Amino acid sequence: MKPLLITLLLAGCAYAQFPEPDGGTVKPGTLPATWITGGPNCLEVPEFQVHEYNPDLFILRESGCINYEKPFLYLFFGAEKALLYDTGAGQAVPTGRVVSDLIAKWAKRAGRTTPIPSVVAHSHAHGDHTAGDAQMKALPNTTVLGTDVASVQTFFGFKDWPKDIVQFELGGRVLDVIGIPGHEVASIAIYDRQTGVLLTGDTVYPGRLYVRDAPTFTASIERLVEFTKDKPVTHVLGTHIEQSATPFLDYKVGTQYQPNEHKLELNRGNLLEILEAMHTMGAKVRRYALRDLTVYPR
Repeated sequence: MKPLLITLLLAGCAYAQFPEPDGGTVKPGTLPATWITGGPNCLEVPEFQVHEYNPDLFILRESGCINYEKPFLYLFFGAEKALLYDTGAGQAVPTGRVVSDLIAKWAKRAGRTTPIPSVVAHSHAHGDHTAGDAQMKALPNTTVLGTDVASVQTFFGFKDWPKDIVQFELGGRVLDVIGIPGHEVASIAIYDRQTGVLLTGDTVYPGRLYVRDAPTFTASIERLVEFTKDKPVTHVLGTHIEQSATPFLDYKVGTQYQPNEHKLELNRGNLLEILEAMHTMGAKVRRYALRDLTVYPR
């Protein structure tokens, strides 16, 4: 037998004995098969559907019975801080009470005897993502960020907005914060290194992607594509579901009850599709329907 063939056989044996671990570097979690949307009987629908993705990440979906926007909120825990991404829609939203209960639940389970400081950030400044801000400001040990670009830049330490990628440390858990204006000037995405989850706010989700500024929006998608090219991305998670499970079909604006809606999670392939669509359209955005979402001029 030739030496090269012997080497290859030995290498194969070594690989068989010491395989790479499953799961790569991410901490696993689960998503529900379906989400509660709102109705058909609002008396039987909780104000928030709270889903524990894993012990240190909670996903909250506001009921359409409170507000037809039905936004998603995300609550991350690290060893030193918690971060809430968005606070909900509508005057009746009970964000403060629900999040406070979750923080207490997490602290008890973690055996923590002192309150964990919390930070509230926003995917962007629109009112269907900031309605619970006043409630969160009333909670102890809680910092609520302003929704303007200057506040976002100052708090996270952006020196060259929006080109910088900055890190925010929760204590043994690093979040990468990415400026993605184009839908709204202060929009940010958050990448969680622990789970591989990428939060994209209203910039990317299964529904209508309203583009305010085409070149800026395109640059934001390019930034997300570039950032994720060498990183594990388990899910791309936005803040709404407006798409039906039927390809190319969305729900009308104002729909409260969506019994056959698209799943929440998208993937990096959807980012590439959006980028291709934006390059095809150029500076003048028109309605451009893709299988899982639609680009809309604002």
